[in-house]
Amino acid sequence: MKSFIRDLVTTAVMAVVIFLILQVTVQVSVINGYSMEPNLHDGQRVVVSKVTYFFHQPERGDIIVFHPPANWNVVYIKRVIGLPGDTVEIRSGKVYINDNAQPLNEPYQLPASYSLSKTEVPADNYFVLGDNRDNSNDSHNGWMVPRQNIIGEAWLSIWPPQVWGQVPNYSFDEQMAGANS
Repeated sequence: MKSFIRDLVTTAVMAVVIFLILQVTVQVSVINGYSMEPNLHDGQRVVVSKVTYFFHQPERGDIIVFHPPANWNVVYIKRVIGLPGDTVEIRSGKVYINDNAQPLNEPYQLPASYSLSKTEVPADNYFVLGDNRDNSNDSHNGWMVPRQNIIGEAWLSIWPPQVWGQVPNYSFDEQMAGANS
């Protein structure tokens, strides 16, 4: 009987430890809306890595999950376009970073029909855009994402089964390689 109780307590403690580790390191977020089409879809579920940004800062092309500045009760998912200190400009739907003569190569997005004058990204903030540019409430509307509002990086798509796999993040090098070719 003693062995049974010891095994039961050990199993319960391990279950609690595993539960706590998962709560601190990952979460599941549900895509709400169409702002990330054609890559992420309404109702799709993604695993968010909450530890990624303990090791490095968000990078251009990352898809992040965050609380928008005006409302901590909701969660948004968008793509990082501008980093702290960058200037971002949108001309005829094409994104230009830091006065680069070539626009970003963004094979993942549905183009915008708007323009945005040069905007400087403040320290500790990020400029984000949805992939479905004309149907996204994002930084082109005049707000940025403070670093402390970022929950983590979208990592894996887990639902529905036909879209299982890694979330399509694109590095800045990949975006610039296509722009300069």
